[in-house]
Amino acid sequence: MIKALRTFRVRPTMPPALVPLSELALNLRWAWHPPTRDLFASIDPALWDDAGQNPVALLGRLSQDRLRTLAEDSAFTARVDAASGDLRAYLTEPRWAQEHQPRLPRVAYFSPEFGLTHVMQTYSGGLGILAGDHLKAASDLGLDLVAVGLLYRHGYFRQWLDADGRQQERYPDLNPFGLPLRRLERDGEAALVEVPMGGHAAFAQIWWAQVGRVPLLLLDTDVPQNAPEDRTVTDKLYGGDREHRIRQELVLGVGGVRALRVAQELGVVADEADLWHSNEGHAGFLQMERIRRLVLDHGMDFDEALESARAGVLFTTHTPVPAGIDVFPRALMEAYFTGLAEELGIDMDRLMGIGQPPGADPEDDFNMAVMGLRLSAGANGVSQLHGVVSRVMFSGLWPGFDTPDVPIASVTNGVHAPTWVGPEMRELLDRSLRSDWADAPEAWEAVDGLDTGALWDVRRRARARMVTQVRRWVRAQHERRGESPAMLRWTDELLDPEALTIGFARRFAEYKRGTLLLRQPERLRAMLEATDRPVQFVFAGKSHPRDDLGKDLIRQIVHFSADPDLRLRMVFVEDYDMDLAGVLLAGVDVWLNNPRRPHEACGTSGMKAVLNGGLHCSTLDGWWDEMYADGNGFAIGGQFHTDDIAHQDAADGQALFDLLEQSIVPLFYDRDEHGVPHGWLDVVRGSLRTLGPRVLATRMVREYSEGLYAPLAAHAAHLCQDGHGRAQSLAAWKRHVREGWPDVRVADLAGEQGPAALGEHRTVRAQVWLGRLRPDDVSVELLHGEVSADGSLRDAHVTPLELEGVDDSGAHVYGGGFDATVSGEYGLTVRVVPRHPDMPHWSDAGLVAWAMEGDEGK
Repeated sequence: MIKALRTFRVRPTMPPALVPLSELALNLRWAWHPPTRDLFASIDPALWDDAGQNPVALLGRLSQDRLRTLAEDSAFTARVDAASGDLRAYLTEPRWAQEHQPRLPRVAYFSPEFGLTHVMQTYSGGLGILAGDHLKAASDLGLDLVAVGLLYRHGYFRQWLDADGRQQERYPDLNPFGLPLRRLERDGEAALVEVPMGGHAAFAQIWWAQVGRVPLLLLDTDVPQNAPEDRTVTDKLYGGDREHRIRQELVLGVGGVRALRVAQELGVVADEADLWHSNEGHAGFLQMERIRRLVLDHGMDFDEALESARAGVLFTTHTPVPAGIDVFPRALMEAYFTGLAEELGIDMDRLMGIGQPPGADPEDDFNMAVMGLRLSAGANGVSQLHGVVSRVMFSGLWPGFDTPDVPIASVTNGVHAPTWVGPEMRELLDRSLRSDWADAPEAWEAVDGLDTGALWDVRRRARARMVTQVRRWVRAQHERRGESPAMLRWTDELLDPEALTIGFARRFAEYKRGTLLLRQPERLRAMLEATDRPVQFVFAGKSHPRDDLGKDLIRQIVHFSADPDLRLRMVFVEDYDMDLAGVLLAGVDVWLNNPRRPHEACGTSGMKAVLNGGLHCSTLDGWWDEMYADGNGFAIGGQFHTDDIAHQDAADGQALFDLLEQSIVPLFYDRDEHGVPHGWLDVVRGSLRTLGPRVLATRMVREYSEGLYAPLAAHAAHLCQDGHGRAQSLAAWKRHVREGWPDVRVADLAGEQGPAALGEHRTVRAQVWLGRLRPDDVSVELLHGEVSADGSLRDAHVTPLELEGVDDSGAHVYGGGFDATVSGEYGLTVRVVPRHPDMPHWSDAGLVAWAMEGDEGK
């Protein structure tokens, strides 16, 4: 390979009439705006496809003659002007956020990956797609948000399967100058940020992608100022070993905060963020940099800086199992953070403790999710069930807390409808619903009025388009293996455009159970070979390069579907990406999702199928656990799970086949004399009506904005008044309370214990020792309610007790009362929790003291 000694950029000279094309190409709104894509495609359809449907690459390949011809075409230039005017209106007109009162905060959103378009391989799967949809929805709503990520020079791998069905990986080379990106520059040179990299500084340049109204900053260490080992830090998404990962996360977190400051200086970003949102723990080191700046720039000590910095941070966890969390050994942390600890004025034991549960050995691993929770004032899971799982999984960080009191909320993920709704369904919804159906939940109330014939026609056309495209892709993947055209004639008959089509396209990880159907091969074979009611399956998905078990699952499916009697009805399409996903999600009749409950955090792929008129069939995990209802899709099994994996898989496999054979297949093929399945389409309408408004990413971003961003930002602004004075005072108070908390206890709990009449009022008194603390430092609360079989309170009511005085022993006496509102066994207990006017909730201090056995009086 011959390397260029010097490089420079060559740009086409755009005639004045075509200059707006460059602006249109550099704003990624085209990724979800069909009229703009159609404009670029019309320039040269063959070249458009050859350029990978990348507007920047397309413009770069046009000859000056072609540009002059286009500039002289008045009809084309009128389309250019119209598209440019539409984009300007989109970027400047007031939207939901501008009309919101009070004003919503400015948000900095950090994520290790962003799935925006197949043109930019800056994503691997669900986390990145979710982040991309978050930015697009924020743009549509007009939210003041800036995003920060990494630009990977080789992206995530492209997948191909060898003749044995084994996954092979190929990493593409990405040239940023051929992507819809601009480099931030000073005086014609890249604007760089320094990132501490274990005893020396590495440098990163900053690329700017404009996602509608949202700027996205992507850091890239492949610059000549770096040593060779530093140039490769941002080479591959999730590539390398743990040291490589910690280096990437330093660039994302520490470098990302510094990149925002550069972007402000250069006018790309207007103001400092009010709220910082860390999408998973990979970006968590952003807090280390923010704390460092407060220590060095404002003279705070570590505790004060931590209190101020954490106040305006939201941490979102996407991980339902501990194995999915990044952890780093102490030796690695010492190599990269000893210098930072010195700057912060703390030792390594204290720094390690930020990423460890209470009582851990300082030599234990540093956990990025633990750090994310410790350094954030707010945290959330990504579905209601995932919130429950997260509160259990991380409960050890809050010793003594009842699980529901663990401060991790939930915001269920959503999907960006304009990105994922296919052209067939989009046309029908545009014609039948309000024009703002992609943003407004109330627009979906009109779904019941969708014409049956039109709805069935949409489903048939989308399925036929999918079949045509899958045939093309499968033929190409077999040709890559060296098979001759004569051997591939069968691909012309692959899949039936009129048959019930079920799709499964996920990351192939063991818990997602991509081979659950193979547990009963004869029942599967019978469905595939049926001629009266044919069923066909389309599979796609990648396994992590180091996940040999996941790769073997793919291989099993490829081997089963290679049977000549089955291969026309069951196929694995390689190299799953956003382009392939869009075709499958629009075309399948049923989207299959069968993770082992409760291991799916959310699983948004089925949401996209729902918006296209597909029906979701899933175990009750992730988002389906809260949104499934009779008549809007299909549930595999129930809301039970067991640690006996073999039993769980057998039960769910049986339930899946029963559902297919007894419900799904008969319903799809129950037709009238015109071949229309009215019962099936009734379920589709029910799915669209009940799920459509709930799966929108705009709904998700509204919930984040009003429920988490705004209150957290307001609290942060309050603490940072007067030069962070309130934050400093709160930090001092927390130190005082933590030091005195071991002496806090409920010494006696007195009240009548005999049978009570329903509705009877009872009084309670608690004798509480506060030690060095004052009554103003605490709240004493009575918890009461129905008692479960295990002795726990069910849906306990919380009633504050009032301070009545100090008894002769020096203990504080608190009293109050309650009404026995539920018949049966009734119970009560008392707890003491910290209280401070600048603390939004008592759980923020991480302390609680409960009345213990033997404290109750007569």
